[in-house]
Amino acid sequence: MEQVEPVPGDPLPVPPPRAGLLGAVRRASERLARSVGLDDAPAAVLSSLHDFLGIRHAMVLMLDPATQRLYTVASAGYATSGVGSEIGVGHGVIGVAARERTPVRIGHVTNAALYSQAMRSSFDADIPDFEPATEIPYPGLPQPHSQLAVPILHGARVLGVLFVESSEDLQFSYEDEDALVAIAGHPGAAIELLQASTDAAEPQSAPSPPPASPATAAQLLVRHYAANDSVFLGDAYLIKGVAGAILWKLLRDHREQGRTDFSNRELRLDPSLRLPDVTDNPEARLLLLQRRLAEHAAGMRIEKTGRGRFRLVLERPVELVAR
Repeated sequence: MEQVEPVPGDPLPVPPPRAGLLGAVRRASERLARSVGLDDAPAAVLSSLHDFLGIRHAMVLMLDPATQRLYTVASAGYATSGVGSEIGVGHGVIGVAARERTPVRIGHVTNAALYSQAMRSSFDADIPDFEPATEIPYPGLPQPHSQLAVPILHGARVLGVLFVESSEDLQFSYEDEDALVAIAGHPGAAIELLQASTDAAEPQSAPSPPPASPATAAQLLVRHYAANDSVFLGDAYLIKGVAGAILWKLLRDHREQGRTDFSNRELRLDPSLRLPDVTDNPEARLLLLQRRLAEHAAGMRIEKTGRGRFRLVLERPVELVAR
């Protein structure tokens, strides 16, 4: 026979009820419906969480099916964006939500250090001839107390994870979980719509001549390591994997053919990029690459020029070195 005996102590306060979640989901849905591309959808999700649900700390991660790793494409409420930071499927709250295809909600995070250690570097120092790269900082709270991870699904397929957290205990209820599941369905549908829209043949726009590099601009050294398609700008690590392979293709085509204008479709059909399958949409990788280039501000950027089309802009001469 078991007995329950009360002991002295102060119980945790009951969190105030979250009112108006159905209305919040409706307003979030309306905002997300106005998104015209995957580059808009993560920002719309994060702003909706902040404006309508009062959630300050959140991030959107996409799944790379080939490596079974999730990479951050957008975040809000943190000191650093963490774009490009990764976690393996099955690791931590985020990885478990992706592996099990179900929300994971925690009201008391008792050991944040173990979770933070699970957020591994986006770079594996397994390539000879250079020092290990600096990790892309994971943008999570140093001491979270509540966390909720919701898989982004389309049918039975996991596309990514929507993750929120708080420094307070018991911040996310079953109702919050339901609201985030509803909101997370929008980016999943957007990815599939982008896939369908870019499959259709589109009129080719006249390629623009590459902008002339200023005569005084310093040359940018770009190094590519074929072992894992990692790319460095000078000595600074930029990106790896499919996104790294995409950038290297763009730079080689620019050097050899003078091209600056490209399409998502041609990337998806290029066997050298080793996309997981022919139906994989490279939009998420382009979004990650675009934001990493913007953070580095190294005189190289990617601009969207239309549905499924984009342009590589180089503001300084580039030297390519393959390893």
